[in-house]
Amino acid sequence: MTARGPFAAPVSGGPEPPVHLGRETARRVVPLFRPYRGQVAVVVGLIVITSTIGIVNPLLIQAMFNKALFVRGGPRLGLLYILVGIMAAVPVVNGAIGILQTYETTRVGQQVMQDLRDRLYTHLQTLSLAFFTSTKTGEIQSRLANDVGGVESVVTTTASTILANVVTFVSSIVAMIIISWQLTIVSVITVPAFFYLTKTVGERRRKVSRSTQETLAAMSAISEETLSVSGVLLAKVFGSQARDVARYRRENQRLAHLEVRQQMIGQGFFAVVQSFLAITPAAIYLIAGLLLANHHGISAGTIVAFTTLQTRLYFPIGQLLQVSVELRSSLALFDRVFE
Repeated sequence: MTARGPFAAPVSGGPEPPVHLGRETARRVVPLFRPYRGQVAVVVGLIVITSTIGIVNPLLIQAMFNKALFVRGGPRLGLLYILVGIMAAVPVVNGAIGILQTYETTRVGQQVMQDLRDRLYTHLQTLSLAFFTSTKTGEIQSRLANDVGGVESVVTTTASTILANVVTFVSSIVAMIIISWQLTIVSVITVPAFFYLTKTVGERRRKVSRSTQETLAAMSAISEETLSVSGVLLAKVFGSQARDVARYRRENQRLAHLEVRQQMIGQGFFAVVQSFLAITPAAIYLIAGLLLANHHGISAGTIVAFTTLQTRLYFPIGQLLQVSVELRSSLALFDRVFE
């Protein structure tokens, strides 16, 4: 049967949904945050501040090297004291804002999760008796517990992580271009290819994630059927204990296999990405040396500041690649919740 409302399809297994369902699912997730748009705006503002303020210290390093330490006539101690004081204050302020951001993000996420659980349970109460006679209790319980629980990290942390990393990436790129556009090109030339490959890895992880949740639901259904009082009595009367154990063992074996696949998909790709990101600073030193050899002005402070920003750039790239894969996996859970 079908039902109207935010959860419109019956709980059932079935074939893998088409890829476009992920986009439809994403459009249905966003309205969950609508009642808390004010709090979301505060969270976004705090994320922008904490993610942008990080570029201050690399720029201060450049100024410290070029204008306070290595200058004619010796170090300018007055300017050095000021720059050091600002550099010490920046992480303290950033940490305090980060605590507030974590609290607000978690609070909004838990409110959305509370609404989602309430809506799902309320919707189930409106369905007809025919739905419950044709759907296994363990399957329904798995949707309420495993699937809703599985999307909690997405609602509470993943969205803010994505925004923070995007802001960090953009602000770092802007600061790097200001320092040296030539070195910036070397640093980001391969990034688009990484994001394209991430999409492929994410789609594969999403399919395996959905199969994993279906197996968990099947195991819950078997447990509910065979470990209830009536189930135990029937098993003893008809001597079906061995068959039930075999069914559970098959699903358990399948679950273990899927969990391994889910963890290993894309690990080789991410290893290559991390290795490349670790090697790239050496290329920056090489390019800087070539620029100096050809009498292009580049100071020691510029090189140090740039490599510091480069580290700040590569961390969000790695995070975004990993989170993108995890997000696509979580869309499979949202698909099941909305079903």
